[in-house]
Amino acid sequence: MTMPGRLPEPYGQGSSANLADILERVLDKGIVIAGDIRINLLDIELLTVKLRLIVASVDKAKEMGIDWWEDDPALSSRARRDELARENAELRERLAQLEPTRRQEEAP
Repeated sequence: MTMPGRLPEPYGQGSSANLADILERVLDKGIVIAGDIRINLLDIELLTVKLRLIVASVDKAKEMGIDWWEDDPALSSRARRDELARENAELRERLAQLEPTRRQEEAP
């Protein structure tokens, strides 16, 4: 009779605590992964892809001066409102410029 083999646990009982500690440390300190991919043919560069990945907490990213998500209308409701307000102001300005021209054309 054969007994099905049981695989040993890859990590000990405290693995979740260790993983949580590692994740906390990475988010607290941040980690940067950078790399370039270049495709050349006969010493002629055809394609370059630059990859930059930063893994950090929001607070750490702001501390490093990274806050692009705050100005992206797709990610921030405040940025969306600001964009709509700017667009509205531009349209009002264009309308104000067109109205005097329209009045002059209507005058006999």
